[in-house]
Amino acid sequence: MKRVVDLALKHKLYIISDEVYREFIYDGAGYTSMLSFPEAEERVIVVDSISKRYSACGARVGYLVCKNKEVIGGAMKLAQARLCPPMVEQVGAAAGFRLSFDYFKTVQQEYKRRRDIMYKELKKIPGVVLEMPQGAFYMVVKLPIADSEDFARWLLESFEYEKQTVMVAPAQGFYSTTGMGTDEVRMAYVLECDKLEKAMKVFGEALKVYPGRI
Repeated sequence: MKRVVDLALKHKLYIISDEVYREFIYDGAGYTSMLSFPEAEERVIVVDSISKRYSACGARVGYLVCKNKEVIGGAMKLAQARLCPPMVEQVGAAAGFRLSFDYFKTVQQEYKRRRDIMYKELKKIPGVVLEMPQGAFYMVVKLPIADSEDFARWLLESFEYEKQTVMVAPAQGFYSTTGMGTDEVRMAYVLECDKLEKAMKVFGEALKVYPGRI
């Protein structure tokens, strides 16, 4: 992070830091905000989102934090010139900000349990390669396949196990380098623990019979 700060200062760049998962950290891993570097505080813009922080998927309420008054002034002008998010989402967001930090402790513990289950079950599947994530609520998984987009489509269109299937996100879209992620998928551990165990069973059965397995 210090190297990024030094680079930004050297070339007079702004740092846009997405810190939306800062409460979702596990195993004692630390969290350092870009705003913790005082020498760069005028050039750091932190962005956050209600949908991740409070598991309010679909609530399009975001915000930014910046100590640069000129940046905030420009952002305020833009906000006043555009339509606002739906009122009900703003009311919900305001209520969320009044929650105590104990809320995040409970949520963090639950996501850690879900992460551990998904990791344990995926490690049992031959050919699957992954690392234990220390934050957020998803993991990128390397699979014995050639085309993750085809695999994701096949899961939804052509496969079922006990009348169920799973949905994954092809990882290509998360890379800027062409060709990266073609054998990887992103999987979110947002289901309850018992449903996650079942989903991993279905996923393992899918890999056994997928025609494009290598």
